[in-house]
Amino acid sequence: RFAVSVGYWKDPYIQYFVRQAKERKAPEINRGKGYYARVHGVSYLIKAFLKKTECNCQIVNLGAGMDTLFWRLKDENLLPRKYFEVDFPMIVARKIHNIKSKPPLSKPIMESHSGDSLLIDSHSLDSSRYSIVGADLRFSSDLEEKLKKHDLDIHLPTLLVAECVLVYMTPQQSANLLKWAASTFPVAMFINYEQVNMTDRFGQIMIENLQRRQCNLAGVEVCRSLDSQRERLLLNGWETARAIDMMKVYSFLPQADVKRIEGLEFLDEKELFEQLMQHYCICWASKDSSNL
Repeated sequence: RFAVSVGYWKDPYIQYFVRQAKERKAPEINRGKGYYARVHGVSYLIKAFLKKTECNCQIVNLGAGMDTLFWRLKDENLLPRKYFEVDFPMIVARKIHNIKSKPPLSKPIMESHSGDSLLIDSHSLDSSRYSIVGADLRFSSDLEEKLKKHDLDIHLPTLLVAECVLVYMTPQQSANLLKWAASTFPVAMFINYEQVNMTDRFGQIMIENLQRRQCNLAGVEVCRSLDSQRERLLLNGWETARAIDMMKVYSFLPQADVKRIEGLEFLDEKELFEQLMQHYCICWASKDSSNL
């Protein structure tokens, strides 16, 4: 929310989910790993998928938290046939509470809904275009059952998105999730945004800082390198996989906009920014039986 309030990109919906933060985030975080480059990089791939499928597809956002993508896609007339979000029941309950109590969030859901009455209870929301499901991603059979209850169609081209999610599971658990996704959908793409190069000194300091805050990265060993990130996808049933670090992503972004955002806040530590960006990456994999 802070990055949006400074003007890095537009998101009129985030204010309804996040109270105004007291703390300013450091410019290298706004600009780089957490925010500007990540939001643009991930959304570039999502929109490419939507255009390829002409929106005749579904999106499953794994560990979606307070993400606002559904509303932003609706504003751009880019909604898929159905958009699913999955997170822990406690997070989902909070999100649904916000949606119910804020008309700018509930109205777009009503507008895109057709058919019978909209289902809403404390841990799930189901409309014809948007569903929120409370589930634990470590148990894919439970996840599949809940998604199917909300009309997941395994024959539709499916895009799965995970941003800083897999790293909190053990390598075995995330492998099971990736395997489940690759074996369930004949035509699918997986986007993963996550840490990388975590075995060097900078990576070790990142891990120690997180541990100090009682935050354990159970899956960090898969984040050794771009190769280990790619291999994980290929070993679990995906046909093609690519991975690039965020410095590379940053260099691909429209340079006129990059110039604009570089003028928003003074960045003292160019080197720190580059190091941070080399420790996050976007990976994407596909499985494509119909040659999309």
